[in-house]
Amino acid sequence: MVRKLAKFIGQYKKQAILGPILLLGEVLMDILIPFIIASLIDKGITAGNMAAVWKYGGLMLLCALVSLFCGAMSGRLTAIATTGFAANLRSAMFKKIQTYSFKNIDKFSTASLVTRTTTDVNNVQMALMQILRVATRTPAMLIMSVIMCVIISPSLSTIFLIAILVLAVTLSFITKTAGKRFSETFKRYDNINSTVEENVAGARVVKAFVREDYETRKYADATAELRRRFVRAERVVAMNMPVMTLVINSCTIALSWFGARHVVAGSLTTGQLTSMFSYVMQILMSMMMLSMIFVMLSMSAASARRVIEVLEEEPDIANGVDPVMQVPDGTVDFDHVEFSYSDTADEAVLSDIDLHIRSGETIGLIGGTGSGKSSLVSLISRLYDVTDGAVRVGGVDVRDYDVEVIRNAVSVVLQKNVLFSGTVLSNLRWGDPDATEEECREACRLACADEFIEKLPEGYNSRVEQGGANFSGGQKQRLCIARALLKKPKVLILDDSTSAVDTATDAKIRAAFREVIPETTKIIIAQRIASVQDADRIIVLDNGRVAGFDSHENLLRTSEIYREIYETQTKGGGDFDEPGAD
Repeated sequence: MVRKLAKFIGQYKKQAILGPILLLGEVLMDILIPFIIASLIDKGITAGNMAAVWKYGGLMLLCALVSLFCGAMSGRLTAIATTGFAANLRSAMFKKIQTYSFKNIDKFSTASLVTRTTTDVNNVQMALMQILRVATRTPAMLIMSVIMCVIISPSLSTIFLIAILVLAVTLSFITKTAGKRFSETFKRYDNINSTVEENVAGARVVKAFVREDYETRKYADATAELRRRFVRAERVVAMNMPVMTLVINSCTIALSWFGARHVVAGSLTTGQLTSMFSYVMQILMSMMMLSMIFVMLSMSAASARRVIEVLEEEPDIANGVDPVMQVPDGTVDFDHVEFSYSDTADEAVLSDIDLHIRSGETIGLIGGTGSGKSSLVSLISRLYDVTDGAVRVGGVDVRDYDVEVIRNAVSVVLQKNVLFSGTVLSNLRWGDPDATEEECREACRLACADEFIEKLPEGYNSRVEQGGANFSGGQKQRLCIARALLKKPKVLILDDSTSAVDTATDAKIRAAFREVIPETTKIIIAQRIASVQDADRIIVLDNGRVAGFDSHENLLRTSEIYREIYETQTKGGGDFDEPGAD
């Protein structure tokens, strides 16, 4: 796990190496100061030798200044290394997530991925900081202090060797127990982030249904569960300080008693005993810091595993060995396709789909909620892969294409449209980064978006707020259609993407498609038959199966489901998803 993460230090290796080296210089100076104090007391103060006092006092000042310089430089270099490491790690995770298919994202959930790229990376960054600074300084200080104590008085050194053994056993228990509990705790962050994400995204619905109190209680329950688990883990960690205090006090009492006897017996000087007290405190403080490091690393280990899971997840959809790099035309064929979102699903979302669409055809797609309309079109652009059978575009299995090539050739406009903060032009150029302003205007004319864009204060340079919050649903849909047209696709899929525009505008958009992009295959998912009745052919889906595929006139004669939908809508009876419409 450490090796897998260490490579993300990348260009900051120099700082990561120099930081701990300078820290060792700081430790060496801190170790020398008590030793110099002993000489100052014995050879200067006790002997009444002011020259020795000045000499050893000057040495102490020099050591302190060197220690200050080494510590400051070490802190600066370590900060550069750890923040750079975190930036590299986040970038690598984000880049990896971009390669995920919908199935990969569903496996983790959006909230979990947010937690892993923020909270978990922060924990790993703090762990690296602890390793480069505290985990370097503390063992060095501990070892050097023990060596100095053994040099001064081997017999008295047994006091804190026993203390070290006691603390080591205690720390082993604390880190092992706390580590497991923190691993369970961090999973609860996903629930909290999920609640926040859902609530913010659905803020209008929450307010419309006056559910603020309910959402507040739900969030409070999630945070209460997180608090409960943290308390459970911290109970174990809380044992650290009382045990440490007991050991420190016991060592101080033992050293005072036995040290005083050595001084009286003449086997130890006053200065040496004073330095022994300094070294004892350094040893015990080092042990305390080690315990904190172990706890921190236990917490970070759980986060590190979650980060590595993201980095090691293999995308469900990837290029083959020698992918096809060109889509010849817009023919679409479904050859006895079966599809399920999960390998363990009891029922398939789509069953035995056998459809053959000619290039340039306009195809309507209609069916009740949950009939599999969006799932069907998602297979064309390879957002998901079929469970069985094959989907072909241009006569080639979509799995044989380069993923970017097939997705550029199949342009999808979703029902839930997404705009990004920036300008109208920058959003349009998602379809083609090199599109001229004139090409953008032409695409907007086809999508009937030009009429409202030209009324904006700054026209095509007008600001788009995050998520397109300053545009209506119909305006966002038309902008997204224009964006899709700029890709000059072989296949254009409109997934109920004109539901928020009026029928007249809907008709104008469809007429523009027929006139300007006749060679592009157009698949239009719609809730209302008026949006698809002029299509060359219409697919009727029912519970994941094709219940009809023909022209509007023929379906009225041959398909009972289609006829019921048509009669329900033309008589003003409501939506075909209502009971009885099936």
